[in-house]
Amino acid sequence: MMQNPIGQAMSNSQIADAVHTAPTGMAPTIAGRPRSRWGRLVPNLVLILSAIYFIAPLLTLARFSLQNVPTILLGWDTLFDKWSLSGVTAVFKEEQFWVSLRLSLKLAGGTVLLTLLMLLPTAIWVHLKVPRARAFVEFLTVLPYMIPAIALVAGIVIIKPHARWFLNSELSLIPFYVVLALPFTYRSFDAGLKAIDLRTLVDASRSLGSGWLSTVTRVLIPNLRTSIISASFLTAAVVMGEYTLADTLLIESLPPFQQKFTGREPQAGYGLNLLALLSTTLLFVLLSVLTKKRDRKRKSFASVSARLAMSREQGL
Repeated sequence: MMQNPIGQAMSNSQIADAVHTAPTGMAPTIAGRPRSRWGRLVPNLVLILSAIYFIAPLLTLARFSLQNVPTILLGWDTLFDKWSLSGVTAVFKEEQFWVSLRLSLKLAGGTVLLTLLMLLPTAIWVHLKVPRARAFVEFLTVLPYMIPAIALVAGIVIIKPHARWFLNSELSLIPFYVVLALPFTYRSFDAGLKAIDLRTLVDASRSLGSGWLSTVTRVLIPNLRTSIISASFLTAAVVMGEYTLADTLLIESLPPFQQKFTGREPQAGYGLNLLALLSTTLLFVLLSVLTKKRDRKRKSFASVSARLAMSREQGL
C-alpha cells in the first residue's frame, strides 16, 4: 500500500485511477468560437445592413442612368423596360472629358510622387530619431480632417494675387492635394513602420556599409511595399474625387467637368458618376488583392525560414 501526504492508505485501484486519470478540472475552454448560433447573428446583421446601405444607392443610381424611362414613371412595373448603356457611353463622345481625365491622372501621379518623396522619409526619421514626437506628428496629419477644405480655399484666394505665376498652372493643385491626403498616407506609412523591426534593419544595413539612400531604397522600401501601395491608392482616390480646390482655382479637372456635364446632361452625368464610383471601388478591391498577395508571400517566407531553422537545429 502507498501512503499519501496525509498519511492515509490508498488501494491499488485508487493508485491506478490516480495515475491514468488526467486532471481535467483546470483544462482551458476552446477560444474563438461562439457559444451558440446567436453569437454570429449580430456581426452578420451588421454586415448585411452595411451592404444594403452602400449598394442600394448604387442600384438606384444605375437605374436612373441606364434606364431610358421618365423619372416619374420609374416603378416596379417598368423595372425591366428600356435599359441601355447610352447614358454611360455618351460621356465618351465629349472631348473635354478626355482632357479632364488626363489632367486628373497627371495630378494623381504627381501627388503620389510628391507624397512618397516628402512623407516617407519624414515618417522614417520620426520613428528612428524622435519617437516622442510621433503623437504630435499624428495630430498634425489629422488637421485636414478637422479643418474643412473651404478654409484652405479661403487661404488660397488671399494669396492668389501674389502667386499667380504658380496658381495659374494646372499642376498647382498637387501640393494642396498632398495636404488633403495626409490623414491617409501618414497612417499607412506609420502602420507599415510599426509592423517591421525598423531599428534593427537600419543598424544592420548601416553596419554593412550602406548609406542612408541605399538603406531606404534597398532595405526599407521593399519591406514597406504594402504600405506604399495603400498610400498611393488612397491618394489617387482623394485626387480623383476632389472638387472644391479645382473649382476655386478654375482648373478643369475631372470633378468640375462632372458637375458641369451633369447640369447639362443629367442622365449621362449620373452615368459618369456611377462609372467613377465603380472605378474607385475597383481600385480598393485591387488594393486588397495586392496586399493579401504580399502578406501571403511574407507568411510563406516566414514558414520556410522557420522550417529551415528547425531542420538545422535537429541536424545539430
